[in-house]
Amino acid sequence: MSTPQRGDGTRCVHAGSAPAVPGVPLGPQPVLAAPYHLAHYTDGSDFYGRASNPTWRALETALGSLDGGETVAYSSGMAAISSLLRTVLGAGDTVVLPSDGYYLARSYVREHMSALALDVREVPTAGPWSPDLVRGAKLVLLETPSNPGLDVCDIAEITEWAHANDALVAVDNTTATPLGQVPIELGADFTVASDTKAVAGHSDVVLGHITAADADWATRLRAERTASGAVPGPFEAWLAHRGLGTLDLRLARQAENAAAVYRALREHPAVTDLRWPGAAADPSHPIAARQMRRFGGVITFTLPHAPAVEAFLSRSTLIASATSFGGLHTSADRRARWGDAVNPGLLRLSCGCEDPQDLVADIRKAL
Repeated sequence: MSTPQRGDGTRCVHAGSAPAVPGVPLGPQPVLAAPYHLAHYTDGSDFYGRASNPTWRALETALGSLDGGETVAYSSGMAAISSLLRTVLGAGDTVVLPSDGYYLARSYVREHMSALALDVREVPTAGPWSPDLVRGAKLVLLETPSNPGLDVCDIAEITEWAHANDALVAVDNTTATPLGQVPIELGADFTVASDTKAVAGHSDVVLGHITAADADWATRLRAERTASGAVPGPFEAWLAHRGLGTLDLRLARQAENAAAVYRALREHPAVTDLRWPGAAADPSHPIAARQMRRFGGVITFTLPHAPAVEAFLSRSTLIASATSFGGLHTSADRRARWGDAVNPGLLRLSCGCEDPQDLVADIRKAL
């Protein structure tokens, strides 16, 4: 008799938990060790903190159960992305990157992997996509919904084209979260994410992970992580695992806030280019509704110019000016300041866990 699929809240609370043993803490605890006592023979036990740690493994087990594969944790989201690129790509390979995704992924390939003479193809997340765009590629990196524009692409369709051309597909799932979207179920080979954002969820951790559909790739990624030293701290891994337990609750409130803010902003005369994939009127919604299980709390909109953004933020009492997203506090970031090719007045607003009526009232006042 098969076990029924449990709900998101149950899965988050119990993900990565060991079987109940009397006298043992309910949740995994941090193991803060560099060396371990050695056995007289190689038995697979922990021996040095750069190679393995039981606190990482608990988090990796938890994330793997949500992502549907085998997870490798890293010291940051960029450590995860760069490790994936270094592990998969060789000299002269072709890589497809999102032209409107996180800018450091593109700059890392161009500025830090130039010795490999890679053929780099940049494609907007919204496309148009075709089999020709992935033909001859070794790796196709997607970011959907994209950061910061919140455009969406069809993971299953692009993956089908890529696999027909012997290309691997990785999906940056940071904005969607493992509860909002499961790329491996849609055919992708890898899920990559910055757990600094919604997974940890409390704005106090820098962390990332890759989940591989194929255990052999997970083994290769783990070996590269050990050699490069891009390992997470055990305390940070423990904090992220603790935060993961409330991901379902936080996402529900953040999406509720995003819907309320979207309704408040869609007719405001100062606001243009309002985006949230959860809205039926959003151009991303038809594809997002097919492949996403739920929508998060990140929206974007544009004010007339950069000074208007500064005035908006100075008048708000609830919105923090900050460059991350997915936390308890509502935050906003003018993305052009970091080099994104967007309108100078574009704001990425990450709705937090405040009461919807308070957040909407504060935003209306600030505008």
